[in-house]
Amino acid sequence: MDDGLSRWWQAFADIMDLSHTATGDDLPGMLCQAFGRVGMTAEMYLVDLAQRVLAPVRSECVDEFTVDGTLAGRAYQLVEMVVAADPRGGHVLWVPLLDATERLGVVQLRLPAGADPQDPALRRRCWLLCGLVGHITMTKFAYSDMLHVVQRSRPLSVEAELLWKLLPPLTFATDQLVISAVLEPFHRIGGDGFDYAVDDGVAFFAVFDAVGHDLQAGITTAVALAAIRNGRRHGDHDLASLARVADEALMIEGPGNRFVTAVLARLDVRTGQLSYLIAGHPPPLLLRSNKSVRSLQHGPRVPLGVHGPDVGVGHEQLEPGDRLLLYTDGIIEARDHAGNTFGTDRLIDLAERNAADGLPAPESLRRLSHAVLAYQGEQLQDDATLLMLDWARDADDKMIPQQ
Repeated sequence: MDDGLSRWWQAFADIMDLSHTATGDDLPGMLCQAFGRVGMTAEMYLVDLAQRVLAPVRSECVDEFTVDGTLAGRAYQLVEMVVAADPRGGHVLWVPLLDATERLGVVQLRLPAGADPQDPALRRRCWLLCGLVGHITMTKFAYSDMLHVVQRSRPLSVEAELLWKLLPPLTFATDQLVISAVLEPFHRIGGDGFDYAVDDGVAFFAVFDAVGHDLQAGITTAVALAAIRNGRRHGDHDLASLARVADEALMIEGPGNRFVTAVLARLDVRTGQLSYLIAGHPPPLLLRSNKSVRSLQHGPRVPLGVHGPDVGVGHEQLEPGDRLLLYTDGIIEARDHAGNTFGTDRLIDLAERNAADGLPAPESLRRLSHAVLAYQGEQLQDDATLLMLDWARDADDKMIPQQ
């Protein structure tokens, strides 16, 4: 084995050996030690929950970068490796920091003098090592307060703390499917939530919106989400049955007082057969060839937690390349300073434009949510949640950097 390759293997060994007993605040040192083996310096940045700022994990580092308008931000937005000139001479390589396909932030690598930032072997090794660090970073969130603090550009409310802990990662992808979600206002989200699971060629996904915006609303959403998740894990995959499971749990918690609107959906990833149930919630939008073709409005039932008749489950046959957009009413009911609502038409227009731009699903959602915030002068009157699902044979092409 040549000396250069041997140093790379030692870098990987450093990360693996140190990771088992490392704390969150050990991660920057691990990264520096590993990349130091191959003559590079490394700095790690995590994106904040609002997805506006890339904040350094190492406390001594004072630099931070905005997601919009910087090369570091471009690497994050488009999930690509970005080369920049190093003011000290040489080159900097910005590498996305991912856990699977969940965007955690970026890594800044200062390359050794004379290194070619376009060298495929170099880029491949940098990506693999940063990919390993991304997976390890995610495992440390369970044991660290510091990593959570780095992600918070504003303090979280108690209800936001509760809901963020319950939610799955914002993004997940396979070679046929991408699911991504975003919630605002991230620091005081109260009654909105989402969930998903993908197993054995079937994807379950849902959005929830509880009445109210306080801690009780957060608890109500948590009960509905947990009840449906528990039902699935006991082998119940019928959407109408899962809705009844949530009804029962909510009625026990607070009969007649608390309810949750929701969309529950199930997609056969192999065939594109979609089943969905709407419980007092805005209907999902179906986009095909970058255009909205219809909303899915089959027989809505009453919200979860409210007595009412059972209704049938809706069905839709998706085509390869289709995109589904689920949202809560805080999106379309957002108002500007003149009292005009954001509305479904504006949401459709932005969704179509982002789809035509070829943006990855998580980046489309980030921009959509920021457009809603900007429309209201950055002051949302209600929780606003978006969940996007792409079904395509090459769904994951834009989710991992091309080396």
